[in-house]
Amino acid sequence: MKTTNYNIRLDPVIKSKAEETFAEFGLNLSEAINVFLHMSIKRRGFPFEIREPKFKSEVLLAMRETEQIIQEHKNGIRRIKSFANAREMFAAMDLEDKLEDDDE
Repeated sequence: MKTTNYNIRLDPVIKSKAEETFAEFGLNLSEAINVFLHMSIKRRGFPFEIREPKFKSEVLLAMRETEQIIQEHKNGIRRIKSFANAREMFAAMDLEDKLEDDDE
């Protein structure tokens, strides 16, 4: 069978875990990718269901809050602070915590 080469970039940890997983089936990574491609062609799409990830309620709440903050900023209701670096941001957070503690 004639073959062609195709280079892809992979996270080294993901690659290693995938190699271990496919080795349990007697396949190397190249063979596993070929199986994936054959099944994708046969099914005319992904050979498995793809769904949006389910997030914990705390994450969903944080995402909604972030969207609200962005919208308020766009509407001129809220000013978003920006920082030059993480150290500056954490210093500002520490100052806010100190001010809140002083108010109590």
